Amino acid sequence: MFGSRSNDGYREMLKGVKVKTLVYGEKTLMAEFLLEKGSTIPEHSHAHEQAGYLVKGKMRLFAESKSRIVNPGDSWCVPSNRKHKVEVLEDSVAVEVFSPHREDYGKYVNPADIEE
Repeated sequence: MFGSRSNDGYREMLKGVKVKTLVYGEKTLMAEFLLEKGSTIPEHSHAHEQAGYLVKGKMRLFAESKSRIVNPGDSWCVPSNRKHKVEVLEDSVAVEVFSPHREDYGKYVNPADIEE
């Protein structure tokens, strides 16, 4: 499977948070997030391990009792079932990989960008 770069197909997940699934397989899924300054992703947890990379911008990532300012080039990994949240400090772009594959992110696929 191949994903092609496109500015189309992003969907608003939360106010100020847009997402698009870039590519996926049986065991993993990669998504790109466009995050507006001042937006938040509230505390939550899920069964998926989540590894991320900040392409641009600045965020504060909270994972359980720790927090860290994340800058372009920084990366993170949130273990399965760990509570986490995000405060977006500047307009940002993040790429994240989830394992196992997130079935609920199927709604964020832009079919025009995917070639099997």
